[in-house]
Amino acid sequence: MRPARIRGRTSVRTSVRASARASTCLPTAATARYPGSAGLAVLRHRSLSLLLHRRSAAVAGALLVLLGAVMLLSACLGQTYVPPGEVWRTLRGTSGTYDLVVGELRVPRIVLGALVGAALGLSGALVQTVTRNPLASPDVIGVGHGAAAATVLALATGAVASPGALPAVSVAGGLAAAALVYVLAWRHGMQPSRFVLTGVGVGVALSAVVQLYLTESELDAAEQVKLWLAGSLNGRGWDQAGPLGWVLLVTAPALVWASRAQKQLGLDDDTAAALGVRVRRAQLGVTGLGVVLAACATGAAGPIGFVALTSPQLARRLSRSPQLPLVSSALTGAVVVVGADLVARTLVPPLEIPVGALTSLVGGPYLLWLLGRRG
Repeated sequence: MRPARIRGRTSVRTSVRASARASTCLPTAATARYPGSAGLAVLRHRSLSLLLHRRSAAVAGALLVLLGAVMLLSACLGQTYVPPGEVWRTLRGTSGTYDLVVGELRVPRIVLGALVGAALGLSGALVQTVTRNPLASPDVIGVGHGAAAATVLALATGAVASPGALPAVSVAGGLAAAALVYVLAWRHGMQPSRFVLTGVGVGVALSAVVQLYLTESELDAAEQVKLWLAGSLNGRGWDQAGPLGWVLLVTAPALVWASRAQKQLGLDDDTAAALGVRVRRAQLGVTGLGVVLAACATGAAGPIGFVALTSPQLARRLSRSPQLPLVSSALTGAVVVVGADLVARTLVPPLEIPVGALTSLVGGPYLLWLLGRRG
């Protein structure tokens, strides 16, 4: 009986694998035969092939143009208006009139905002892919709370000698909080609902630690922590943008792998296992990548809420793709953060609203709408 059972299992696995290939790797001439494949195209070069979603590519191109326009507008507007031509000449180094305003104050801040938004958008898409829940994000699973708690403890104990070391401390705290959530949620596997609920509980506990410190600490230290907790790009520049840019560059190959793993994680566990996919390993790898990106973004600019939650869903609604588009999610996050920072700088001059407060003000109603829409 065992040989027959093995042959049956092998035949089932072969048939499932064949059907999956037929649904995800369609040749260009045959895409019209399959439902939902009309928007797909196959790019081939010798032995390499790439399955491309046409609308997602078009949306990504439009978002890239929009990001460039928002970045240029942010470089021009402020207490001192700078014409676009002068911005361009300053970037080329042919004009020294606005070197301080554009070259040293605005451009580093804009670049950092774009990088932070891209990292948060990617992390949100990865976490929501694993949990299969649009309400999940790195904020929900305790990454931001862990970074805040680590920063607070470092300031309280005097472990940080200079403010420049705070980003590294917050990154370590975010990674430690996510690891704790993963360990507590593991029960012979990772169930998405248990993972999210455990993250909420850990986040509440870490938030209580922060509030206790703010209540008992000295005024100067409390003000420093409050400023960091608000999530702001004010006073930040190349020192924070450089390391975050290197993180995005180094993780680019892992993001390519994650985009392929998305298709596998979109299936139910039994089907994915029948295709030979190591589901638990893929879930751990995709979640870990999302946590690293979120922790590094939080370390660079502080906790900027709701960007990781909203960006992937906005990108998916724009592209109408069967899975969360990573490139469009990154570009959407970049547009949201740079645009929110522009509004925060120019809404009530000369005061500056922290960009994290503005994104939370917009993201809170969106979360309520999403909860009501899902019943």
